[in-house]
Amino acid sequence: MQARLDHLVCWVSDQLASLRFYEEVVGLPGVRAKEFREGKASFPSVRVSRETILDLMAYEATRGVDEGTGVGGSAGHPINHFCLAVSGEDFDALKTRLKQHGVEITGTGTNSFGAQGIAPETMYFPDPDGNVLEVRYYE
Repeated sequence: MQARLDHLVCWVSDQLASLRFYEEVVGLPGVRAKEFREGKASFPSVRVSRETILDLMAYEATRGVDEGTGVGGSAGHPINHFCLAVSGEDFDALKTRLKQHGVEITGTGTNSFGAQGIAPETMYFPDPDGNVLEVRYYE
């Protein structure tokens, strides 16, 4: 079986602030952002790749998510971190945007193993709700 990651749900306290962060700081384009701002979608997403999005889900939605998955108490749980792979050029541009927006890089690494092998450089930083992002590039 060949599978691909379709989406991740990130629990956020302020969906609009998180949407702005992921669009403006991280540089991911919004999905259903206009519909969300107009009250026509219950949550916005941001596009990681053609195949993968991040859903920005409000903590208030935990009850409905628990009911939808059928696993009580599963909604609202954070994951340790998720990792985005970008080009070396985009990695450097993101570092600049993080600094411009006052977002602290909380960790770094070198020669880190991932889905595409060894990444020469990685960095970690939190979003406004403390979800941790790792960003890396491969040569």
